[in-house]
Amino acid sequence: MRRQPSVLLTGTAVVAAGLLLGASSAASHSRSPDQVTLLAAGPHLALDTPAAPPRPLVNLDVLAAEAIADAQQRGADISFEFLDRQTGQVVRGGDGAAFPLASVAKLFIADDLLMQAAQQRVPLSPDDRRGLDAMLRSSDDFAANTFWVRNGGNAIVSRVVARYGLSSTTPPYDGNWWTTMSTVGDLVRYYDKLLDGSGGLPRQQATAIISDLAASTPLGIDGYPQRFGIPDGLFAERVAVKQGWMCCWNGPNWLHMSTGIVGPGDRYVIAIGSMQPVDELTARNTITQVIRNMFPGGHI
Repeated sequence: MRRQPSVLLTGTAVVAAGLLLGASSAASHSRSPDQVTLLAAGPHLALDTPAAPPRPLVNLDVLAAEAIADAQQRGADISFEFLDRQTGQVVRGGDGAAFPLASVAKLFIADDLLMQAAQQRVPLSPDDRRGLDAMLRSSDDFAANTFWVRNGGNAIVSRVVARYGLSSTTPPYDGNWWTTMSTVGDLVRYYDKLLDGSGGLPRQQATAIISDLAASTPLGIDGYPQRFGIPDGLFAERVAVKQGWMCCWNGPNWLHMSTGIVGPGDRYVIAIGSMQPVDELTARNTITQVIRNMFPGGHI
C-alpha cells in the first residue's frame, strides 16, 4: 500500500516525503500463512527456560561502533540498542532518534488486544486468534487494520505507552498504525517488561506473543522477505522477532527495523533500525551486515 503523509515531522528519521508500507496489499489478503491457535500455542522461547550462566560480552561496544560506522559510510542511518537481561549490560549505537515503526507497531496492537481479552473486556473469536497469529508471524496488514479500527486506533498506542512507561513513543500523527513513532530504547524496554510481566500483560498472553514471534515466517503475507537483521545476522541463535519495513520515509529511504528476543532463557533483547536511500535488497543486506559484524559467527 502506498500512503502520502500529510504533515511534516521533525527528527532524524521523521520527515515524510511519501510512504509505502512494506507489509501487505489488499490483493494479498487472501493468502494465508500456516497458522497456529494463539492461546494454545506452546512458546518457542519458553519464558521459564533455564538461562545460560552469565558471562561478560567483551568488546560488544567496540564492535557495534565499528559496524554502525561501516553502515554510515554506505549512507545508512542506524539506531541500535542491546540489553543483556541477566547482567544488565546495555550497548547503544547510532543517534537513537524516533522513527516510524511500520509493522513493529503490530506488537502494540496485539498487546492491547490480549490485555483487553485477559480483562474480559473484549472476547477473542477463533478468527481473531488466527488473525493475531498471522499479524505477528507474517505481518498481515488486514488483521492489523481490523484490530486497530475496532479497538480505538491511536488509543491503543496510548494505553500501551502508559502500561509500559514508554517515554519516547507517540501515537501516529495521521491515525495510521504504521506511523506510530518510537525509539530503539523504548522497544527494548517494551520487550524487557513484556518478559518480566511489569508491563501488565499476564504471563499466558505474553507467552502467546512470544510464541508467534518465534514462529516468524521467512516471507510476509505479501511476499516481502522478513529474515533481515536479527534472524539472518544471528543465524546460530534462537530468536523471536517482529520486523518492520517501508518506503519512502524522509525522502527515497528504505526503512527497516528488526526487533526481538535472542537466546535461551530470553536473555537478550535487541532493537535495530536502519534508513538508507537505496533499493530494498541493498537496504536489507545493510541491516543484516550490521548485526553480523557485531556478532561474528552468528551467535552472541
